[in-house]
Amino acid sequence: MNIHEYQAKAVLKSFGVPVSRGVPVFTADEAKKAAEDLGSKLFVVKSQIHAGGRGKGKFEGLGPDAKGGVRLAKSADEVYANAKEMLGRVLVTAQTGPHGKQVNRLYIEDASDIEKELYISLLVDRETSRVAVVASTEGGMDIEEVAHSTPEKIHTIQIDPATGVFPHHGRALAQALNLKGDLAKQAAVLLGQLYKAFVDTDMAMLEINPLIITEAKEGEAQQLRVLDAKVSFDSNALYRHKDIVELRDISEEDEKEIEASKYDLSYITLDGEIGCMVNGAGLAMATMDIIKLYGSEPANFLDVGGGASKEKVTAAFKIITSDPSVKGILVNIFGGIMRCDIIAEGVIAAVKEVGLKVPLVVRLEGTNVQQGKDILNNSGLAVIAANDLADAADKIVKAVRAAA
Repeated sequence: MNIHEYQAKAVLKSFGVPVSRGVPVFTADEAKKAAEDLGSKLFVVKSQIHAGGRGKGKFEGLGPDAKGGVRLAKSADEVYANAKEMLGRVLVTAQTGPHGKQVNRLYIEDASDIEKELYISLLVDRETSRVAVVASTEGGMDIEEVAHSTPEKIHTIQIDPATGVFPHHGRALAQALNLKGDLAKQAAVLLGQLYKAFVDTDMAMLEINPLIITEAKEGEAQQLRVLDAKVSFDSNALYRHKDIVELRDISEEDEKEIEASKYDLSYITLDGEIGCMVNGAGLAMATMDIIKLYGSEPANFLDVGGGASKEKVTAAFKIITSDPSVKGILVNIFGGIMRCDIIAEGVIAAVKEVGLKVPLVVRLEGTNVQQGKDILNNSGLAVIAANDLADAADKIVKAVRAAA
């Protein structure tokens, strides 16, 4: 589950992480009042969507020279004018895709005097079963580009969850970020705060880009400060965090994915034309790969799980057919825990309820496979049977092309 920047900062602030003052708003009038209450000389007006690249993004309906999704404003009136232009408009960034996302909320924040931008993120390294801290002196840039062009500037620090953060981890982070003196001490403290927030709230990913060093000013010590934060949580652990669940913004999520979550289905929308219904994540990935091998593209990832019921299968089928980009459907089931006859009954029930307007290929194997095939063959429906996965992929691709 993803949350907005302002929500991520509120979570981090509760663990002592240094962030700038800011106020989330939903209207232009609220934006103006927030600026007046902050009383700063310079403000940042930030679009709040679940995507990165907001500053470089472009709003639909505005000219090519219009400002992006993150803007500076010198007064409350400027904040109001920017908010009025941004709210309700679709913002297209490198991460949203061409359709973009509508901006329904903003974050009005104190502007910061920046001397240097850094990068830090925490995520689970499944190969080592540890928390990986990724750090770079190249903050403010796409970390993928840094990794590609200057990989020596990216450093990884492994933290064993059995022991947690030790002083040497803090020293390693300071060295990776080229920090000395008081800033190095701040980095060590910050790492402890970020790690505790990551573990205590069951985060899957925490990315801070940029982490800034404030400008040196007479009589003031330089500070490390989180200027942007991107956080996602492990959905399997959300039952332990009701306060985190309340931060969910379903307007940022795909309607089909929301519907799938009601039935405990693992569903992700993709850009292809062949809908997939499979049991098991590994088999689902293999199914998508072989569809691509045979010259087409999958329209979704859908894992109905090992013990899906007839109702669950029916719901999954309805979700697939609700996608107008789907030109054909491939059902690929290996019945271990799952019974093939249950899958067949679910498919038949769904087809009778929503109709079948595109080619459907079904490959069944495993427990009660013959009963499942008999149910499909005796249904009177235009279901194309397949003997194995390669045969299924070949048949659905050919059927979609023939229908087109």
